[in-house]
Parts: sequence; structure tokens; C-alpha cells
Amino acid sequence: MIVVPLGVASATPTAVRHLPAVALWREGSVFLFDCGENAQMRMLQAGIKRSKIECVFISHFDVDHFSGLIGLLSTLQLQRRDKKLTLVGPKGLQEYVEWNLDFAGINLVYEVEFVEVEEGFENERVVDGDDYYVDARPLNHSSFCIGYRFQEKDKPGKVDADKAERLGISEDHQYKQLKAGEDVTLDDGTVIKSYEIVGHPRPGDSFAYITDTKYSPNSVKLAQNTNILYHEATFGKELADKADETGHSSTSDAARVATEAQTKLLVIGHFSARYTNAHVLLKEAREGFYPAWLAHELRPIFTDPTHERGILSPKVEIQELNKKGDGKSRGSSNRRKGHSGGKKKYRSRKSRDSGGKSRRSKRSRSSRSYRSDDNKKKKYKKTYGSNTYSPNIEDKKSDKSDSDSHKKITPRSSYDDFDRF
Repeated sequence: MIVVPLGVASATPTAVRHLPAVALWREGSVFLFDCGENAQMRMLQAGIKRSKIECVFISHFDVDHFSGLIGLLSTLQLQRRDKKLTLVGPKGLQEYVEWNLDFAGINLVYEVEFVEVEEGFENERVVDGDDYYVDARPLNHSSFCIGYRFQEKDKPGKVDADKAERLGISEDHQYKQLKAGEDVTLDDGTVIKSYEIVGHPRPGDSFAYITDTKYSPNSVKLAQNTNILYHEATFGKELADKADETGHSSTSDAARVATEAQTKLLVIGHFSARYTNAHVLLKEAREGFYPAWLAHELRPIFTDPTHERGILSPKVEIQELNKKGDGKSRGSSNRRKGHSGGKKKYRSRKSRDSGGKSRRSKRSRSSRSYRSDDNKKKKYKKTYGSNTYSPNIEDKKSDKSDSDSHKKITPRSSYDDFDRF
């Protein structure tokens, strides 16, 4: 099971964050939780095929959470999809989809199954597959909102092949019977009990998607003992009152749910645009629960990295949060466009005079001393692409005081190792 955040913004997109959407990859099938604007493009960039989508789960009808749905359905139509797609969400989802498709004159060539949940429900199994199921519970938002739990069904225990062979088990169908919990009768009448050969069932992996909600007991129930809990952390602790007022969670709320649910990993997302550095929120979440990670767009989170690593690979370079483009990356980009880019330009050495001494040697000691001081000043120069500037130290202090008044900056650290679990 691989979880890939596609959009981690709340309400409005920013230059580096897209609207809410999270993809779950499992054995070649994709399950999409919310479908914000540009979700299908982010899937392409994440290396996820849109044709593999089995179900789309919409949490609620705030526009940022479903604004990409009609575009996705239209794309699947153009791709001549021929298998069923399941859409799950609040009551009214079918009416919304069918009206928009009718307005656009789109007659889908594939089947769409709608599973609608009405306000006031307590708990419902909205999808029940052969080896997984999805449960839904209401959350505590300013409007009707649903949280989801994706749960793999228990897997059969491992077969002790050596013991089975010693007892006379040799056929494939016999092994299948034993793994299914059935006893096997040999040709000589000997009965081999399943529990003698097969170990205890292994619990399946699980994932909870909880967004746009204040703290709720239902959040804890959905997240109970999950491998991965994706929980919104729209605001920091200092804006807990605003979170409560708007029906959202703070970092403390997310940590509280993770602690009470005893989840294995908390991933926070759905960040307010006011936070230019989301590591501030991560630091706060980790004060209440560990391990906690930031949802980083397009960066996969594995439940079994030994076997899952390399299955999905982003088609674009993953940009670090709040990381400016350095000279190397921008320079290489410019060079592809035919510009000199980030390459430094050096003047050719002065030709030596007829006396065999360079002109530099004729300079006075005081001149060399001046150049030495000047070189020390150059240490403060920064290069971005082909532009070089030397910020005045006083200006830098002034800029820092101004920036601190409206945004928090924390140093980059190594604690967001997202590619393993």
C-alpha cells in the first residue's frame, strides 16, 4: 500500500501547493480521496495512471475538495475507459455529476456506480471488496463531512512448506485448501488439519483519511491502529480558536487523534496558505505525537518499502517546501533554453608585458591589501542563476525583522524522511 499526497493546500492553491487530493495505490489499483482542482495532472506527475482508479471518495462539498472531479471523469471518457468507476460521497453527488455531464453533452461510455451517504448516519461500509473494505463515519465540520478508513482484510497465515511436505502435501490445490482454512484428506485417509500447517492470519494494512473537522471521537475510531493516518492540520496551536471556529483541526488536534488512536504514523496536510513554512506545523505536531511527517506533494509513503520502493516514481522533480531555486538548477534550466544560465563568466588573464612580469606584480602592496579586503566582502555575495547581488548587512537585519512579524521560518532539517516506513 502506497499513499501519495497530490495536493496539501486548504481552500486555495498556492504557488507550491495544490488543492486537496490523496491517492492510495494498492496492488495496481488506485483509490482517490478527494479530487481537488488539478488532481489528475498531479497523478500524472506522480507516476500514477488515471486508468487504474477504482474508486473516488469525496469527503464533503467544499469546492476545493471536488473541483477536479468532472475534468477527471471527462478524461477517462476520452481514454475510452471500459470498466466501472465507483464514486462515494455525501448525498447529492450523483445529481451534481450527472447535471455537469449533461450540461457538457458528455455521455459516459463506462459505468459509474454512486454510493451516497446521507447526513445523520453513524457508520457505513461504503465499499466491500474481496480483500479490502472502506468504512465511513461523519466528522465535525461546519458542513456535512465524511472521514474514510481503507482496510485490507486479514491475510492468510504463512504455510510451513517443509512440514507440509513431510506430512504428504504435494498438490497446489491442497496448499490452497489449507491456506483457506480447510482441512485436507490424503489418499490414505489421513486428515491434515489446516492449523497444523498454516500460521495465524496476518492483519491487513490500513489507512485513514480525515480532513476538514474539529476533534471528533469518530476521527479516533476511523484511525484506530492504522498504519497511516492522514489528518488535516490547517492551523498551528496559536490559532486553535480559529480552527474551532471554522470547523478545522490544529496541529494539537491531529496529534491528539493520532495518540488516542495509536496509529503507527501520522501524516499532516491541508495547510493554510498563511504558513509559508509547514515545518513549523510539523514541529508542533511532533510535540504531541511521534512519528509524524509532513504530507509532501508527489512524495510516496510506503507501508512495505522493501517491496514497494520503485513501483511509483515521480515524473517531475519534487520541489522541497520553501526551497528557492538554486544557481545550479536555474542555470541548467537556462542552458536548455540557450542562455548562459548559472555559469560564471571569468575574464581572461592579462597578457604579460615585455619584461616578463605580469601587471599584477607592479601593483603596490596597498593595492593588494585593498583587494584582499574586497575579497572578504565577496563572501556575503549570493548567486541565483546569472544574477549576483551583495545585500547590505543592515538591510538584511531590517528584512529579517519585517519577515518575522508575519511568517515563521524554521531551519531545514533531516526529519522528513518520507520514503520509508
